[in-house]
Amino acid sequence: MKKRTEIINGSDILSVTNRKLCREKFLDRIEKIAEAHPAGIILREKDLSEEEYRNLAEQVLKICRKQETRCILHSFFDTALKLECDAIHLPLSILMNMDPEKRKQFRIMGASCHSGEDAVLAEKMGCTYITVGHIFETDCKKGLPGRGLEFLEQVCQKVSVPVYAIGGITGTAMEKIRRTGAAGACVMSGLMTCEDPKEYLEGFKE
Repeated sequence: MKKRTEIINGSDILSVTNRKLCREKFLDRIEKIAEAHPAGIILREKDLSEEEYRNLAEQVLKICRKQETRCILHSFFDTALKLECDAIHLPLSILMNMDPEKRKQFRIMGASCHSGEDAVLAEKMGCTYITVGHIFETDCKKGLPGRGLEFLEQVCQKVSVPVYAIGGITGTAMEKIRRTGAAGACVMSGLMTCEDPKEYLEGFKE
């Protein structure tokens, strides 16, 4: 049985942002993705300072709340708390150094994992879901082979929280991904660049 989590919004696809891939204004793209109702939007703009990120996050949160789509902020947990956002996604290194009392303030907390050991540690530290990758070859990790479906299945068996595959995910691969026990998958470039996010997400449905 697939593990489910609160971030599900009629979809098992998490949108991961990268504004540099957009061919239009970033907030216009966010509006379109939010209207398409993925499981959530992870605002992952790693090149921004915390102040710059906060300014962007305020606008993205406003859009997501209007569309009733879950927005998950990334890395800057103090900013998330100030903006009254109860969902955060963290690199494992940040999660490990985070005050346990602050961890408890998030209803949804995810971590980026790259091994079964990472996944077990993230779960112990209170994560409500994890992402695991990269599963298939992707332009984001040029020259590095994907870890594959067997790796994904092994990670899913080690934890009880929902696992989302990341890295080179396409609609045609989703049936195989679901068979591993994963709760869903993360998509970045496809949703940042496609003509119609709603139609694009339809291609991932069971």
